Amino acid sequence: MDNKLKILLCEDDENLGMLLREFLQAKGYNVDLCNDGDKGYKAFLKNKYDLCVLDVMMPKKDGFTLAQEIRNVNREVPIIFLTAKSIKEDLLEGFKIGADDYITKPFSMEELVARINAILRRVRGARDNKEITLYKLGKFTFDTQKMVLIADDSTTKLTTKESELLTLLCEHLNDVLERNYALKTIWVDDNYFNARSMDVYITKLRKLLKGDPDIEIINIHGKGYKLIAPIPSSDN
Repeated sequence: MDNKLKILLCEDDENLGMLLREFLQAKGYNVDLCNDGDKGYKAFLKNKYDLCVLDVMMPKKDGFTLAQEIRNVNREVPIIFLTAKSIKEDLLEGFKIGADDYITKPFSMEELVARINAILRRVRGARDNKEITLYKLGKFTFDTQKMVLIADDSTTKLTTKESELLTLLCEHLNDVLERNYALKTIWVDDNYFNARSMDVYITKLRKLLKGDPDIEIINIHGKGYKLIAPIPSSDN
């Protein structure tokens, strides 16, 4: 049985794609290489992947479109974008779709492997951490293991990033979650783009929790965020 972690690599530059595939395989990963977004989507539907590395600029279907289609099928699989442009709007668009990270060309292959390893460690760590699995937030129940938010008869599946950020907020319930701590815990690096990405995810969480007027995520200027929610009573 093959226990290697499986990566979907979508890159339309043939030489770069083959180099990346060979390098990742040498690092112990199982890699499927596709040279356009259409082939990437078909491969994703056929196989189970631990992580996707998607070039943004691809023929037939760009990386953002492909990521959106992947997210419609699977909200958990980590996604890293490869982008030749460092245009902020593009990167923020990727984070809105649910990307876990991005890397701007040209990049070193060792850096890409480091990013992949960091994301997979975080994902595994979140799955292995079984201390608290359920948080009660007003009318919501947040299951950190299944990464779902339950309210009445509705269940919302969260992305890995949404789940990691909500877990940190729950761990600091009614207290300040420091911005830099959250960035370094989830994104590893507290640079500008990651900080903007976290803002996007805070907005997403606010929308998910807006069904209960007693729950609020507020900005603490110069410090971070605070998840305000009623303290569950201990007598039930």
